[in-house]
Amino acid sequence: MATQTAVPHHTTLDDAQGLALGVFLSSLGVHVLAHLGLVTGQTAGLAVLFAYATGLSFGAAFFLVNLPFYVIAYRRLGASFTIKSITCVTSLSIIVEMLPQIFPLGPIHPAMGAVTFGALTGLGLLAVFRHNGSLGGVGVLALLAQDHWGLKAGYVQLATDAAIFAIAWLIFPTSIIVWSLLGAVVLNLVILLNHRRDRYIAI
Repeated sequence: MATQTAVPHHTTLDDAQGLALGVFLSSLGVHVLAHLGLVTGQTAGLAVLFAYATGLSFGAAFFLVNLPFYVIAYRRLGASFTIKSITCVTSLSIIVEMLPQIFPLGPIHPAMGAVTFGALTGLGLLAVFRHNGSLGGVGVLALLAQDHWGLKAGYVQLATDAAIFAIAWLIFPTSIIVWSLLGAVVLNLVILLNHRRDRYIAI
């Protein structure tokens, strides 16, 4: 008779270091994105558009855009997830504001910048996801749409990204959109190929 292996649980220290690493890597990725003036999808993409429309910095816009999603996250995914997400979003907003002063960047080819953004932010999101946190609210909204209207969460997120890039195409030069799409593809491939519940079972 096969014995069932107990699923290991993350300790508080595990979560703290995993979330901190995820936020740090994602902040570096967003720093490159902002330095090159590129755009992306999800909540970060909404923040880029909001910052462009209002003149706010990305960090401030990212923090404000996420505020409405916390109520949804609390009701849908619980207090622990919501607290971790608030902490991660707030930390990323602060770090992104600081990085231009403490880690200034020089000329970067847009292709290299886009790939760097996608890889760093994708790895950062993986770390955050694996410790039951998030860096944005569009995913939560997608889960809500799936629960209430039967829409697949993945399709909701794709539709949101398509809308963000369509709006961005009306505002930014075509070259910016092309390089931005490259970064979004790299980011999503990192998540798609590595975020596997069947291969990573700690909770």
